[in-house]
Amino acid sequence: MKITPLEVKHQKFKKVMRGYDTVEVDTFLEMLSNELEEYVRLNRDHKDKIIGLETQLADYKNIEKTLQQTLMQAQETSGKSIENSKREAELIIKESEVKATQIIEKARLDFAKVKEEISSLKARKESAVSKLKVLLSSELDLIRALAIGDEDEMKDHSKGSGKENLELEEIFKNL
Repeated sequence: MKITPLEVKHQKFKKVMRGYDTVEVDTFLEMLSNELEEYVRLNRDHKDKIIGLETQLADYKNIEKTLQQTLMQAQETSGKSIENSKREAELIIKESEVKATQIIEKARLDFAKVKEEISSLKARKESAVSKLKVLLSSELDLIRALAIGDEDEMKDHSKGSGKENLELEEIFKNL
């Protein structure tokens, strides 16, 4: 059975002859009622405070749960980011290797082409030199043939010592 402060305050006892002093009992009941009222108020305050603290605790637990989820997501995200960065780096390296291989292959092909061109130019040079030698040789033979017929005439007009013919022959030999 629950007794309220108001019930204590309004409690009446029978008057008997040799009983307790009514003023003293009433005073005690008044004090008891006030104390009980104070305890009820404190109990109510404590219950309200407990409810507030439980609400705060629930909020903090929700915040903690959210923070844990956020932390886990951040860890997953950073892990995925690191993994993606590694994959991207590997891809870049592979692409670079492929490009380097292509550049090297192109350089080899260019080198082979240049080599072929050099060989072709050397062959053309040799051909041109051979043709020039043949042409100059035939022209020299023609000059000699003409010179034999006009030897006397050339000796009269020529003041040189015949070094011109020797120089021409040296040039042909060098070619």
